[in-house]
Amino acid sequence: MMKTTELIDEVASLPVEERARVVDTLLRSLNAPESAIDSAWMEVAQRRLDELRAGRVDAVPGEAVFARIRQRYAM
Repeated sequence: MMKTTELIDEVASLPVEERARVVDTLLRSLNAPESAIDSAWMEVAQRRLDELRAGRVDAVPGEAVFARIRQRYAM
């Protein structure tokens, strides 16, 4: 049987896409998806995408969002 540290080392050596897949699988095993919640979030995501594509909202670059957060919570 493989030790946890050996398993972590093995996974860490995988390409980033495979590591992401492992992480996603592990997280799903801890927090099983709930179809009602997933459906609600899918509706929100689709509505927001539709608003963006229709030009009803403006996109804000992620860097700008994080800069605002850093400014707001700077000590």
